[in-house]
Amino acid sequence: MNKYASLILRIGLGITFLWIGILIVKNPAAWTGYIQPWAAALLPVPIEQLMFGTGIFDILVGLALFTGIKTWIPSFLAAGHLVVVLITSGINEVTVRDIGLLAAAAALFLDTVPANLLRRR
Repeated sequence: MNKYASLILRIGLGITFLWIGILIVKNPAAWTGYIQPWAAALLPVPIEQLMFGTGIFDILVGLALFTGIKTWIPSFLAAGHLVVVLITSGINEVTVRDIGLLAAAAALFLDTVPANLLRRR
């Protein structure tokens, strides 16, 4: 990928994850409604605690993306997290955004992962 495209993608995803993480940490209760009841019933911790932890995770992923160090790791974590979000939140008003973010995180991962990790053995 063009080095500027990768930079823009990395910074854009970093801002998005950092921002959403801060919003979740500030008010985890406001985000609990996005979790489907079947998923909430599986939780080993109270849902607000899970959302707070999710916010911290999002902040750390955002900061890691900003550093540009081993970008493939936070982009992989971001993509995995977004898959879980899509599964546990169902179809709603933010699904389209999350699909776009998942595609961006997957593209950044594929662009930055070391070739030897993708080779078949």
